[in-house]
Amino acid sequence: MKKLVLSVAVLLGSLTTFAAGTPVQNSIEKVITIQEEYTEIKVEELPTAVTDALKTAYPDAVINKAFINANKEYRLDIKTGDQEGSLYADETGKWIQK
Repeated sequence: MKKLVLSVAVLLGSLTTFAAGTPVQNSIEKVITIQEEYTEIKVEELPTAVTDALKTAYPDAVINKAFINANKEYRLDIKTGDQEGSLYADETGKWIQK
């Protein structure tokens, strides 16, 4: 009788271990990208502080296009040698990391 009770206890114990699975967690990651509205302006309309800062930082850079947003931040599409890129500056000529 002891063996029967022991066998039943072991059997029930192994079933509960089998039934207790690891919980599955679904992690959902939301990425929100806020695209700022930039309006194209003429290169001549850039503040002198921005053009002076560009001449100081990148003397051989050529401005292809200039843009402005509602916060008076400027995006400059420039070309230096064979490389092209965009720079961001505020109206005082301070560079902005974006």
